[in-house]
Amino acid sequence: MKFGGTSVADANRINNVAGRIAEAKARGDEVVAVVSARGKTTDELVALAHEVSDRPDPREMDMLLSTGERISCALMAMALHDRGYSARSFTGSQAGIVTDGTHTRAKILEVRADRLREAIASDHIVLVAGFQGVSTDRDVTTLGRGGSDTSAVALAAALGADVCEVHTDVRGVFTADPRVVPDAAKLPRVSHEEMLEMAAMGAEVLSLRSVEFAQRHDVPLHVRSSFQREEGTWITKETPDMENAIVSGIAHRSDEAKITVSGVHDQPGVAAAVMTALADGGVNVDTIIQNVSEGGLADMSFTVPLDELRAALAALQGMEEQLNYRELTSDDQIGKVTLVGAGMKSNPGVAAKMFRTLAAEDINIQMIDTSTIRITVVIARREVERAVRALHDAFDLASEAARRDNV
Repeated sequence: MKFGGTSVADANRINNVAGRIAEAKARGDEVVAVVSARGKTTDELVALAHEVSDRPDPREMDMLLSTGERISCALMAMALHDRGYSARSFTGSQAGIVTDGTHTRAKILEVRADRLREAIASDHIVLVAGFQGVSTDRDVTTLGRGGSDTSAVALAAALGADVCEVHTDVRGVFTADPRVVPDAAKLPRVSHEEMLEMAAMGAEVLSLRSVEFAQRHDVPLHVRSSFQREEGTWITKETPDMENAIVSGIAHRSDEAKITVSGVHDQPGVAAAVMTALADGGVNVDTIIQNVSEGGLADMSFTVPLDELRAALAALQGMEEQLNYRELTSDDQIGKVTLVGAGMKSNPGVAAKMFRTLAAEDINIQMIDTSTIRITVVIARREVERAVRALHDAFDLASEAARRDNV
């Protein structure tokens, strides 16, 4: 069971979560609960660091930030003790979460869960501080954004859990963001593959890394509300009936930027040089398009996260002499809209219907990217929400959610 920051934001909510954990234990389940830092604690710790340092040392930031989850963990154990349950809290390192040495965004290498197994065997409820681990150099590390989700899934995989329940402030995974589409419906089930595409393209219910981990280790996920008892959304390996859904949901992002490098030489090694420079600058690149060569020159366009635009431009400006490009331009007013569905693999015409719908709304498509179960378009940011609503209606996704609920 994993509980996010809003679920443990104050004493009342901590007691509510303790009640949920106690209920699971009373049913006879062996329970491991991963908790996030309370409410805005992480933001407050970051602000505290910047009060004393303009450029806080990454290693010390990890030492600082890891305290938020530890506080939640200890408080949860106390609340469970008062209910008559034996609970043991563990830091990420005590839980055996071993990471690489990349501070503030470490990757899990393995989970040595012997201490947790011993605690479970002794009939304790196990509480683990999420978002953190210990590096192979024995330093405290944190896992970056969505790290508690990743912690929970990694522990579920290591312990052979029946399910990893992700308790959050929403009731599950919806056909679209309910804040944008009021009649968006909760999906009862989606595949790991579908959820992976949704998370990558803007759905914020689960972190991308946690879904990747769940898919790799075949961990069933159940995303549900911390405050309501109803079933949420089950995320499992694909089943035959899932392919009956041509489109399952729509994801969108409004925090993207587009960069175009014009007039680069159309020859081997140029694209590699561009991407290497961006990678060295710590920039994540997506949706890459290169046009047809004219006169031995070509244009290359790609998208980057909006908060990485400055770093991307700096990296490419440093390559101007080597690449000898004609012009470097950027657009910080774009967004992405993505259709996701396992049935796209065997149902032609989805792209045509998507493009017709956007054309009817007079929405211009700037770039297109696809996978076997996804179609993504890059459009002006101001058009994103209107595009999501139009596509949700065009593909009648509320009815699709109801159909899955009856299967």
